[in-house]
Amino acid sequence: MSGLGGLNKSDNGVVLGMVQLQLPNVETPEQLAAQTRRVCDLVGKARRQIPGMDLVVFPEYCLHGLSMNTDPAIMCKADGPEVQAFQAACREHAIWGCFSIMECNPDGMPYNTGLIIDDQGEVKLFYRKLHPWVPVEPWEPGNLGIPVCEGPNGSTLALIICHDGMFPEMARECAYKGANIMLRTAGYTAPIRHSWKITNQANAFCNLMVTANVCLAGTDGTFNSMGEGMIVNFDGVPLVEGNGLADEIITAEVRPDLVDEARETWGVENNIYQFGHRGYVAVKGGAQDCPYTYMHDMVEQRYRLPWEDRVRVTDGTSCGFPVPERTYRG
Repeated sequence: MSGLGGLNKSDNGVVLGMVQLQLPNVETPEQLAAQTRRVCDLVGKARRQIPGMDLVVFPEYCLHGLSMNTDPAIMCKADGPEVQAFQAACREHAIWGCFSIMECNPDGMPYNTGLIIDDQGEVKLFYRKLHPWVPVEPWEPGNLGIPVCEGPNGSTLALIICHDGMFPEMARECAYKGANIMLRTAGYTAPIRHSWKITNQANAFCNLMVTANVCLAGTDGTFNSMGEGMIVNFDGVPLVEGNGLADEIITAEVRPDLVDEARETWGVENNIYQFGHRGYVAVKGGAQDCPYTYMHDMVEQRYRLPWEDRVRVTDGTSCGFPVPERTYRG
């Protein structure tokens, strides 16, 4: 149950608001400042819409749009005026918020960064996108792992960004580190609609975890984002699905306590537990080895596909980016 979108909040509920933000077009510092004010205004709209809302979530690219513009003049800093404005908005409206910035990186390309800020204006989680959407996105691969933080009313929150959610390992890591609610913010356009839906549901079911997901909406004159906020319960069943309506805030109440209960009491399909305890009916405690070749190879930095030499797209030149010369240092 979603409590009629959070209108009927239970004692153990967390009410989420997913903002299908109008896709912006930002090319100058003045436009960046105006878009920052607009996002902060929508924090106020969220509070007015559902007085009991706990967390309002904005999509990836909520400030910068989909231009992939890396102009230093419009990049943000972790303690810059845009983040300070987000902090002030969360304080003013006494609500948690999740936001997106393109972050300055003096050592390379900018980071695609997400933040969770609490209702006192304190940054509780800072995440850099691990898997930029290649070959389209020029962002530096993230170097902070996948952090989690304690959220409102018994929740433990994780944040991944857009293409991250296409990798099952990302959601598994969130759950493994204790998250009972995983946020996924995105700027996806319509061709990804089906993949978006099935991965949001699979990420929830395979890890007994609520997934709360939202895309940009509308058009900037070139691209059309699909909107489609989607909150999925831990059994993989959607609680609420949005549409392409720009600036609509879709809402639902979720129950982190029921996630925790399922993780403790389920036998059949408690996959997050069973993954590390294979066949526990047959052997005490289950097998706890690592039978997965690709995991061993990644640790040894020798990950290589059988068809590696035949992969055709291995840089961003098809999207107008130069061939990179730096190697990743981690």
